[in-house]
Amino acid sequence: QVPLVESGGGLVQAGGSLRLSCAASGRTFSSDYMGWFRQAPGKEREFVAAIGISASDTHYADSVKGRFTISRDNVKNTVYLQVNSLKPEDTAVYYCAARFDPRSARIGAQTFVHYWGQGTQVTVSS
Repeated sequence: QVPLVESGGGLVQAGGSLRLSCAASGRTFSSDYMGWFRQAPGKEREFVAAIGISASDTHYADSVKGRFTISRDNVKNTVYLQVNSLKPEDTAVYYCAARFDPRSARIGAQTFVHYWGQGTQVTVSS
């Protein structure tokens, strides 16, 4: 059973918005960092955003800061990524992740992620 299931991806024009959701099942991640990574065709998977236990404990990649907002609802065991002002270069498969070190992920250091979702495609047309 996949503990993380993403939804909300799709095709959107540049400048548009989407709200990605990641629902956890089978276990709770309320004490763990949760977040999002993305992988564009031909590129390595990269860190996008993470959120800790506190709503104010957030981390963002420089490329998305100011445009993306991560949040979580521990009652629903769900993490969200509001993506605004989308650009064609944001096109990628977006993966939900749980239980990892966001500080090392943010700087591109090797980071072990305990749980991955299966991904949701975001395509931004110019």
